[in-house]
Amino acid sequence: MRETTMRKFTVSAALIGLTALGVAVPAATSQAAESGVAGTVCDSKWGARNGNMYAWDGYDCNGSPIIVAAGNSSNWGGANDLASSVMNRGYTGSLSIVKFFYLEDYQGGHTCLYPGELYADNLSDNYFTDGNVVDNNIRSHQWVSGGCGATLT
Repeated sequence: MRETTMRKFTVSAALIGLTALGVAVPAATSQAAESGVAGTVCDSKWGARNGNMYAWDGYDCNGSPIIVAAGNSSNWGGANDLASSVMNRGYTGSLSIVKFFYLEDYQGGHTCLYPGELYADNLSDNYFTDGNVVDNNIRSHQWVSGGCGATLT
């Protein structure tokens, strides 16, 4: 009988703990959803909006950016096919969405990073509208106000 009482107490304590955790989890989930990802390095590199798009060769914004651009770029040159994480620190309002393209000159499939998503820390599970994986496949980007068939998550 004592063992059953102790087991019930343990189960009750666990349920109370999970209930308390359930109250805390939505706040963390909400923050992750706002940023689109949960990268600690990307979080540390996020700053005030400065009008730039950033891309890194490493996941979770590791290392130095391979490209930083305030405007459009029809050819990423030496950064072509290298990006594994990206950040949108553009200004909100008109032309605040970064549209990434599979090919140079804004051609091929595309995907977008909205300003509210902040960054995408791992592009390996994202796809362009043509079905190609985004990771290590971006060659151009432009700032747009819409027209996105796919978004980074």
